[in-house]
Amino acid sequence: MKILALIPARMDSRRFPGKPLEKILNKPMIGHVYDRVRHCNILKQTVVATCDQKIADYISSINGQAVMTGYHHKRATERCAEALEILEKKQK
Repeated sequence: MKILALIPARMDSRRFPGKPLEKILNKPMIGHVYDRVRHCNILKQTVVATCDQKIADYISSINGQAVMTGYHHKRATERCAEALEILEKKQK
């Protein structure tokens, strides 16, 4: 069985705009999340689902994987569903 972790992230939060790239101990928050998720040894793949190129670029810079999704999503579950569809199409 393959287990995939999808981490939704976007820059346009109303409560804390730019939060994913805000630094905590000199490292962007999304980097901390990505690293911790990757430590889970039952996961086969960890992917950040985002509509922001800055986030995707950062994830790529740490040798991670990001999937670009649309800006229209109102919920993280919708963003993850689109990302899963994209990943499934790539594997066919």
